[in-house]
Amino acid sequence: MNIRSVAFDHPDAVKLNDQVQAEYAERYGDEGDATPLDPSMFAPPLGLYLIAYDERDRPVATGGWRAQGENDEGYSDGDAELKRMYVIPEARGFGLARRILAALESDARAAGRTRMVLETGSKQPEAVALYASSDYEPCAKFGHYRFHELSLCYAKAL
Repeated sequence: MNIRSVAFDHPDAVKLNDQVQAEYAERYGDEGDATPLDPSMFAPPLGLYLIAYDERDRPVATGGWRAQGENDEGYSDGDAELKRMYVIPEARGFGLARRILAALESDARAAGRTRMVLETGSKQPEAVALYASSDYEPCAKFGHYRFHELSLCYAKAL
């Protein structure tokens, strides 16, 4: 696997984002994640977006982080928010999400962020298992879905 930093609006990122949005829509019966995102949010040093490519140079997994500061959506100064973690179905079970997560944590730490936060949902048990096994702990809800009953928020000190 080859993990590369790309822009959030790179064609491969757009393709994988469309796939994860379709999966969210299927799992939750809605339009997918409506959190407002802009490519500039993932531009270093205030963020990073990664794509893993397989041996045939096909994009198979993705994830990013963006800087957050204290605001009325429940974030704290020093937060790095994890977004768009996704592995295509045929590439699951090979540790790609864990590798991307570790790379994102390392980059956020190097950028001076002190806590990685993420929001997932109760209909994503695979994500919950990944984060629990990676030392993330439940935290106060934040972000776009902070009032949604299916929302689950986690945090990890960096």
